[in-house]
Amino acid sequence: MAVPPSTYPRHLLPLFLGLFQGALLLFFALFVTYDEPSAQAEDTSLANQVYSTFPFFQDIQVMLVVGLGLLLTFLPCYGFSALTHNFLLLNFSTQWALVLQGLLHHFHHGQIHLDLHKLLLSEFAAVTVLISVGAILGRASPCQLLVMATCEIPLYLASEWVIVTCLGVLDVGGTITIHVFSCYFGLGVSKALFKATQQPLHPKEAPTTSSDLRSLVGTLILWVFWPSFVAVLCQPGDAQHRAILNTLLAMSASAITTVVASSLLERDGKLSPGHLQNGSLAGGVAIGVVADMAVPPVAALALGSLSAVLCVLGFRFLTPFLARKLTLHDQCGIHNLHGLPGILGAAASVVAVLVVPKDTSGSHPSQLSPAGANASEALERQWGSRGVSGQALYQAVGLAVAAGASLLAGLLTGSALRLPCLARPPERLCFEDSLYFKIHDQAESPEPDSSAEEGALALKEQV
Repeated sequence: MAVPPSTYPRHLLPLFLGLFQGALLLFFALFVTYDEPSAQAEDTSLANQVYSTFPFFQDIQVMLVVGLGLLLTFLPCYGFSALTHNFLLLNFSTQWALVLQGLLHHFHHGQIHLDLHKLLLSEFAAVTVLISVGAILGRASPCQLLVMATCEIPLYLASEWVIVTCLGVLDVGGTITIHVFSCYFGLGVSKALFKATQQPLHPKEAPTTSSDLRSLVGTLILWVFWPSFVAVLCQPGDAQHRAILNTLLAMSASAITTVVASSLLERDGKLSPGHLQNGSLAGGVAIGVVADMAVPPVAALALGSLSAVLCVLGFRFLTPFLARKLTLHDQCGIHNLHGLPGILGAAASVVAVLVVPKDTSGSHPSQLSPAGANASEALERQWGSRGVSGQALYQAVGLAVAAGASLLAGLLTGSALRLPCLARPPERLCFEDSLYFKIHDQAESPEPDSSAEEGALALKEQV
């Protein structure tokens, strides 16, 4: 007997999450363990790894849970949903990536030995999902977002393996493997999900003063902790020191340049909150691919300034152009914050590889790869055989692979998200917390008309 449509979608979210968590409990019980206590006691490097890595790990947790969560609250009636869905997707994607990475790279003698480094790599994979959903924020249901995360994590792991392990691309801060991949994956999902229909401006889509202020606080938190995100996987010592300094310089330059560019683009000289929320972070995206290389400080400043200009110009001109000509919907402007600065950073890495001596460069991108030190040595030998010009070419090839593969994968995933059972909200009920949460105080919310209230009540029976 078929399940009535009024009851099936309503229970789809808890059913999906309950089955996932139950399967994960069984998987951990059978296959996941820690290292033997005796081996841990004899290995003093493990203690050093905890003391050196965990502070960075905490910084990244604050970035993703608090900073990014607040950054997404610029939609005035979608704050609960933005924060909660971001938190949910982070935990779901991290666990899913932990399982996949364990099976693919760390499954030995029927066991997966868990440590902080493996958890950190899984959280880096989860970052791609948190970025990608920005393209469809507010217009997709939680079930759609979870299905999107389920598809994106294995695709990211495959792309990262090809780019880092097979091609030997240098990208210690994830500019190409994380930011470029997640941007074009999200745009591909958006294009396939909304097809060729141009999304009109929703009444609840325009930010308010309070929502923009919350989002700007999120930007400040991300700005403070971003160097930890870039430097955590660098080799301790000179490479990690350079990565921190270069990131701070790039982000400082992008913050100042954002104010300059935003003020010049406005006729009255006033600043746009949206420009500040995103342009101030653009330097951190662009610098990641060259952060540990021995580039001069002026290069970090220049890269931060150029990335901020690209980001601001993208919000002012490119986003409306893509929406008008290609009917491409990008709710959070991820193309301006992650796509354009990511491409700039990849281009900068080509130049840096050509001008920076190989023996003064920092750690290899295999630090992002589960292959570990053996892969690092292999990549170093591979670079030596291909030469400087060959490595520069592979940097460009890595960018093309990340953008092309993610866009195609996003289009396929977006097509799958159109399934009716995933309960995509109708246009008139998008960007509304009350669709998914019990809101007790509606004093600050705009008063909906009676037709919207009736529509919300009807949709709640299906979500």
